[in-house]
Amino acid sequence: MGKKAEASSRKRTGSLWEVLLVSFRLGLTSFGGPIAHLGYFHNEYVHKRKWLDERSYADLVALCQFLPGPASSQVGIGIGVMRAGLAGGILAFLGFTLPSVIALILFALLVQGFDVSSAAWLHGLKIVAVAVVAHAVLGMAGKLTPDANRRTIALLAVVVTLMWQTVITQVVIIAAAALAGYMLYREQKNPAVSHIAVPISKRFAIGCLTLFFGLLILLPLLREWTSVHAIAVFDSFYRAGSLVFGGGHVVLPLLEREVVPVGWLTEEAFLAGYGATQAVPGPLFTFAAYIGAVMNGWGGAFIATTAIFLPAFLLILGTLPFWSQLRSNPTIQGALFGVNAAVVGILVAALYHPIWTSSILAPADFALAAVLFGMLVFWKLPPWIVVLGGAIGGTLIGLM
Repeated sequence: MGKKAEASSRKRTGSLWEVLLVSFRLGLTSFGGPIAHLGYFHNEYVHKRKWLDERSYADLVALCQFLPGPASSQVGIGIGVMRAGLAGGILAFLGFTLPSVIALILFALLVQGFDVSSAAWLHGLKIVAVAVVAHAVLGMAGKLTPDANRRTIALLAVVVTLMWQTVITQVVIIAAAALAGYMLYREQKNPAVSHIAVPISKRFAIGCLTLFFGLLILLPLLREWTSVHAIAVFDSFYRAGSLVFGGGHVVLPLLEREVVPVGWLTEEAFLAGYGATQAVPGPLFTFAAYIGAVMNGWGGAFIATTAIFLPAFLLILGTLPFWSQLRSNPTIQGALFGVNAAVVGILVAALYHPIWTSSILAPADFALAAVLFGMLVFWKLPPWIVVLGGAIGGTLIGLM
């Protein structure tokens, strides 16, 4: 019995170490924003390592797209939890997030005011995102839109996403797609979904959801009652992480309204950090680390980063145990058929805007994107080589 326990412990330790290493490498190489991150995750976790199948990944993405907060970070946390439990989720988050957090803190402390927005190598990294997202869209579309109904849902999602660009668009599209999927596929005999082990109890999940809503209500009251600066900062960033749909690009202007008018940051310092955040890999929510560091060094960065990501943790941990059971329900499966098709449409729309429109500005840009796509798809080179190739290619284009 002791030997079995020891073997189990070694297996779990190995899994934890693997989760940390893989997520850390993704944290170093995942440029391009939240949609591009889903492409990197898809390539690493589904195609390469097969930690979960295509359907399970799509269902997890659908759940995280529906929740407020940083969708790509929540997907990473969810995969870590399913792979190695709660500790796996924490390590997956740390590995993916720490590289950009440290880079932005150092930027805040050492090179404030440095303009990176026009750097040629950064433009090359944007072109990498085109290749990565195009690869992910092709892979997911083939699996998730196999019939005319689902292709129609995906097409409508593309049109609505591009023509109606508001903070609630994504939520409305997913809700409508769920209804359409339910109506179209509720009586269809659906294939059994693969079982996903979620080593979190429902009691713990309910506790996480209770804490999420409790903090959302209590923090503003504590801010008023105490007038403590650290509580005010925690409240602002926690609220930003709790109420934002649509990922990191949406939270940036929201944070500006929270920190610039009250004098926590100057407009110039905010814009400098905005440019730096676009230049680093990993989740855009790590912009909070920069703001916190400008305000109060490493301590301020820790408070701001913890506050903005805590809602994402509580929400994904609070929903995963129920989601794993619900996705096996035939009625829910029908709705998920529609939702997954809509997610493909949202990815296609994001591939065009903002990724394509901000990256492919000349024939040379398209040529580099084609080469990077070939490196990723045809030659199956590691993502870090594709990222390095994009940076070098962008620099060469800048010299032309």
